[in-house]
Amino acid sequence: MYAVIRAGGKQYRVAPGDVIRVE
Repeated sequence: MYAVIRAGGKQYRVAPGDVIRVE
């Protein structure tokens, strides 16, 4: 299962347990 995050016009695909920092 992946979570797709859209921020600032960019797409991030995050796997469970991953940590994303969007600045």
